[in-house]
Amino acid sequence: MIPMVDLKRQYHKLKNEIDQGILQALESTQFILGPNVSDFEKEAADYLGAKHAISCASGTDALHLALAAAGIGPGDEVITTTFTFIATAEAICYVGATPVFVDIDPKTYNIDIDAMEAAVTDKTKALIPVHLFGQPVDMTRVMAIAEKHNLLVIEDCAQSFGADVNGKMTGTISLAGCHSFFPSKNLGCYGDGGMVTTNDDAVAEQIKVLRNHGSFKRYHHNIIGYNSRLDELQAVILRVKLKHIAEFNTERRRAAHHYSSLLQGVVEPPVEDGIGTHVYHQYVALSDKRDAIMQKLSENNIANAVYYPIPLHKQPVFAEQCKTLRLPVSEQVAQRCFALPIHPELTNQQIEEIVAVIKSAV
Repeated sequence: MIPMVDLKRQYHKLKNEIDQGILQALESTQFILGPNVSDFEKEAADYLGAKHAISCASGTDALHLALAAAGIGPGDEVITTTFTFIATAEAICYVGATPVFVDIDPKTYNIDIDAMEAAVTDKTKALIPVHLFGQPVDMTRVMAIAEKHNLLVIEDCAQSFGADVNGKMTGTISLAGCHSFFPSKNLGCYGDGGMVTTNDDAVAEQIKVLRNHGSFKRYHHNIIGYNSRLDELQAVILRVKLKHIAEFNTERRRAAHHYSSLLQGVVEPPVEDGIGTHVYHQYVALSDKRDAIMQKLSENNIANAVYYPIPLHKQPVFAEQCKTLRLPVSEQVAQRCFALPIHPELTNQQIEEIVAVIKSAV
C-alpha cells in the first residue's frame, strides 16, 4: 500500500525527540498555554518572518479569529475562491458576513484575480486568497487591488506553510495569515491545531483575547470570546517538526518534480507559475480519464483522492445564495482533477510505480 501521506515513517524518524518532549511536558503538568506553546509561537514567527504568531485550536479557528479581530461582521461581503475546503467559507459565515465566490485560474487552481476584482462591491470588506495545494497566490496583485478598493486581506495558508512569494513567506504579506496543523499538512501535529500570523500589534492582541474566552486578565472578560487554544502536547510535536520543515518542503518539491517529469503527455501535471515557491501540500493533476486512473490506482493499493469534487458554490449549504452562479473553470476542474500520494518520505521508486499504473490506465 502506498498512502497519501506516511505519518508513521515520519514519526519513526523523529520518534526519540518527539517522545522525549512529550514526556517532559507530561512531567511539567503544564498543559494549557504552557511553555511549549509560547516557544513554538516565537519559533514559528521567527521562521516565517512575522512579528506575531498566535496559536489556536485549528486552521478553521485561525480564519474565524482573524476575521473577528479584523472587525468583519454582518452586512459585510468577503470575496474568496469557490475551489477550496469549506472552512474558508465557514469562517466568513461564523462572523455573520457573506462569502462571495469567484472562479479560479485553470493552470494554478488559485483564485482568478481579475474575477476577484470584478466581484468587489460597496459591501466588500475583505479578500481571502487561498494558497491552494501549496501554490502561492500572486499577492502583489492582490494587495494592489486591496489598496485600490480599501479592503482588508487575510491569507488562507492552511496548505502553504513555508511557501514564499518574492522572499516573503505566505501569511506575512497581508493583515493576517491563517495556518492549519492538521496531521497531513506540511507542518502537521497529531491532532487539530492552527495559528494566525500578523504584523499588526492590535490584531495580535485581539486574537490572543478572543482565543481565550475574551479574557485580557484571568477571570476578567471584556468581550465574548472562544475556547481555541493550541494544546501543549501538540506544540511539542510542532516544535520538533518545525526544525525540519525546510527539508520536508524540499522533499515534497523533489517528489512533485519527479512525478511531473514522468507524467508529461500522460495527464496534465500541476503548473508552477514562478510567482512563488510551490510546497506541494497536494499533487493534483487533470485528466479526462480520471475515473479510470483512480480505479486502477485503487486496484493496485495506491491511495488517491479528489480535491475538491464539488466547488463551494455548488454545495447544498450555499444552494440558495448561489443558485444562478456559474463558475465554469472550477466546475470543469472538479470533474477532471485527482490527487496522488505526496509526502517527504515518498521515494522515486514509489513514484515510478505509481506512474506506471497511471500509464496502464490511460
